[in-house]
Amino acid sequence: MSPVPDHYRGVWARTLLETPQQRDESTFVRWLQTSLWHADLRIPVTVPEIGTQHQLAGQQGFCGVTQVERQSDGEVCTWQRRLDFQPARAEVDAGVMVFETSERVIETGVHSPYLEIWERLPDSTGRFIALAGLDEAGGDTRERFLVAGRYAMHVRPRRLAWPADTSAGHTLLEVMARHPGMAQALLDFEISFGTLEGGDWTIEQSTLPALTGACMPFAVARVNGTCATVGSPGLGEQWQVLEWSGQEAPV
Repeated sequence: MSPVPDHYRGVWARTLLETPQQRDESTFVRWLQTSLWHADLRIPVTVPEIGTQHQLAGQQGFCGVTQVERQSDGEVCTWQRRLDFQPARAEVDAGVMVFETSERVIETGVHSPYLEIWERLPDSTGRFIALAGLDEAGGDTRERFLVAGRYAMHVRPRRLAWPADTSAGHTLLEVMARHPGMAQALLDFEISFGTLEGGDWTIEQSTLPALTGACMPFAVARVNGTCATVGSPGLGEQWQVLEWSGQEAPV
């Protein structure tokens, strides 16, 4: 796949969502975009520090690769989800993107009616890193760690596969209602967003409420063109470099 245009890269905060059914200005939404990889986190304001299973099932987040295509009506951005907190969507996640300024973009739906306003966070460019977690045998654990400027997102998918009766378009809440004994394992999916500063990884929001506000030592170093090491509690040590651009110094 081709890299996205440079003006997409960084961390974007959603300030407004409008659909025929709702207007949302309160949900915490962050979209981190490197040249190819993205991670997205959406935490409703109704989710407290220690949420109920019902509340936690309403969270959203995903990670994958991004494609931007020029069409007659503008640029169409497609987020190809490789990992998803919710079951697979019934339709492709794609939007028409119109940049009002370099720091503000308006997204409208391709397959469903909606409007979203995104604003790029300061200090979210300059360096971009995308890492894939490796197990002891060198296999992909499906864990991802993405960096854009001073911000980072950690994605660690659930270990449990979706039940066989899960179909595209179902919600996590619906799946849990059918399989209450699997609820805890289905919710065990981490997407954490935060900052990297002064050798610390500080989590601002996470799908795992116990991690929100956590601050822990963090360091990442590129070993060679394909491998990196990460030193931080709760993260694997060995990673494959998917992307490393901008500042070459360890974070």
